[in-house]
Amino acid sequence: MAVPPLEGRARSRGRQIALTLVGTLVVTAILVYVVYGKRAEFAEALRSASWHVLLAAVALQLVAQLFRTEAWHASVEAAGATFGRRRLFQAAGIGSLASQLNAQLGTAARIAILRRWDPEESPKVPALIAAEVPIMAVEGALAAVACWTLVAPLGLPIWAPIPVVVVAGGIVWGLGHLADRHVHGPWSGLAVLRTMNGRYRIVGLILLAIFSQIARNLLVIRALGVDASVWDATAVLIIQSTLTQLPIGPSVGAAATVLVLGSNGVAVAAAAGVLLTATGTVGGLVFLAWGALDRFLNRRTYATEREQRVAAAAAAATAATAAAGGDQAIAGVSGSRASAASMSASENSGSSSVPARKAS
Repeated sequence: MAVPPLEGRARSRGRQIALTLVGTLVVTAILVYVVYGKRAEFAEALRSASWHVLLAAVALQLVAQLFRTEAWHASVEAAGATFGRRRLFQAAGIGSLASQLNAQLGTAARIAILRRWDPEESPKVPALIAAEVPIMAVEGALAAVACWTLVAPLGLPIWAPIPVVVVAGGIVWGLGHLADRHVHGPWSGLAVLRTMNGRYRIVGLILLAIFSQIARNLLVIRALGVDASVWDATAVLIIQSTLTQLPIGPSVGAAATVLVLGSNGVAVAAAAGVLLTATGTVGGLVFLAWGALDRFLNRRTYATEREQRVAAAAAAATAATAAAGGDQAIAGVSGSRASAASMSASENSGSSSVPARKAS
């Protein structure tokens, strides 16, 4: 028996959440096993971070989210969305917490909120999904350029990043070519890549978001006494971005810092990852609280706007119907006049033929 689309998507989302929970538990158990013998050092590292460092880390997380959301707004607006920036930021804020569990869950949450709030003014779901692709492509290309920072921590050969950069560049070029060829349909979500201004805007906003994240990583890691460089903080961000595609939930931060900075002490590196996850979650909660509160406070305004849109659509439909009726009436009058003229012409022709017969 065929499964209804909505029920099928709900089941898929449920399986994804369950898989994320299982992955989180497994990775967390591994980290606990690794750190358990140095739990005193781990606890001391957590206590060494001052409150103003943690507050600054939360603020940097919010800055990064705002820049990335603005990039999303540019992409969605180019795809045909007609609602304002504020509505999209609200959806991004409410869906931001899901991104802490899994990147795909965060994307699905934002798209579902937009379609639920503004189904008439937002693009279709396939176009909204495609609108995420330019942002992910730019992030991937920038990560590929910076992946030389992973050579030393992961013991990779010096030439290893070269094929990654080539593949990333090919993907970006292919997406731009695809955006030029497919203007309508699902690929309309790539519309922001059709102009150089759109491309520069996306790249600039994502760069600002990435710099904010790198600064946050460096601030927290150094606050725990680790002599980390900007390249170490960049490597942690690349590993974090990669691992968020996997269903391992909030354990991403600790796993990334242990992989990159484990040589400086597993306990301290794990503590840095935990603090990065905690400050990121707090930043997501603040963004969520603002989005929900702003939506609640302006609910009457949105209801009025929706009523006005419905009334305008009804008036437009009525005007179109009246115009169609008027055209039909004009066509009917013209047809009647043409018939009358034809009948008159035939009568004149008949009356002129009678004298002709008499004359003969």
